[in-house]
Amino acid sequence: MKANEIRSMSETELNAKLAELKKDLFMLRMQHATNHLDNPTRISATRRDIARVLTVIREKQLGR
Repeated sequence: MKANEIRSMSETELNAKLAELKKDLFMLRMQHATNHLDNPTRISATRRDIARVLTVIREKQLGR
């Protein structure tokens, strides 16, 4: 997910996307713990997406 895509979302969409990403991260962690995860790099990619969403949410709160 690119930062431009995230910046074009509204705050409610961002909060929904954040909840979805956190759920995905939880599921990826569970799959990793049970050795059913095919691509372990998806965990770090999902964490980066969460960080991007949180950054844009904070930017919007500060009015930038």
